Amino acid sequence: MSNKPSQYRTDAKRVQGLGSAHSGTHHFWVQRMSAIAIAPLSVWFMAKLLTVLTASNAGAVAHWFQSPVNALLMALFSVAMFVHARLGLQVIIEDYVHCETKKIALLMLNSTANLVLGVASLFAIAHLHLTSI
Repeated sequence: MSNKPSQYRTDAKRVQGLGSAHSGTHHFWVQRMSAIAIAPLSVWFMAKLLTVLTASNAGAVAHWFQSPVNALLMALFSVAMFVHARLGLQVIIEDYVHCETKKIALLMLNSTANLVLGVASLFAIAHLHLTSI
């Protein structure tokens, strides 16, 4: 019988730092739900883009955003897109960046950039919706 140091460690101590962080399931479901939201909203956006937005001038586009339905759907589309983009880039960064310092910096940049761009999009949509022509 050998007296290895690991023999005296508790189960929790042996796996500490090696096991699941218990965030994968939540990440998986949020990414899938955002993808499900993006699918019909993309169809709606492309239909509107091809019919209303391409054949119009800037005033007509601003007028199009006056509709609460259009503004709400565009806001939902923007939120879903930025959430999905952040989660997708996070997975890529975690899988392919091996230097911890670079990984942390890129994860912070990813979250910050998606948050700033998402909030800016919501402010632009709100501005177009609330500003009278």
